Amino acid sequence: MALRIMTNLPPTELHVMEKGTYALAGELTFSSVPDLWRKNRHFFTNLAPSDGKIVIDLDKVARTDSAGLVLMLEWLRQANSRDIILRFQNIPKQMLCLANMAEVDFLFDGGNSDG
Repeated sequence: MALRIMTNLPPTELHVMEKGTYALAGELTFSSVPDLWRKNRHFFTNLAPSDGKIVIDLDKVARTDSAGLVLMLEWLRQANSRDIILRFQNIPKQMLCLANMAEVDFLFDGGNSDG
């Protein structure tokens, strides 16, 4: 029998802020990332602006774990394969710590909450 932890948080969503700028709101965890991935798996082919630059603001991410980090790495891979410059801003400290432990923090340079 599987144990499922329920939360009262709204679903994690990717919102359009303006052309080329998006915001993630909610949790980036093992329980939320699969649904977010399904909803946005064609993000770069369908939403990429013509100038090839995208910023994703993570300021409204309430909680993250390694699943959130893996999603960000996959989005970076997809962006790179389509010659899109992808930058994350306001990266949660939890995610930066995980990235540091996995030795991939260099991929997020300039994306901390200070810059």
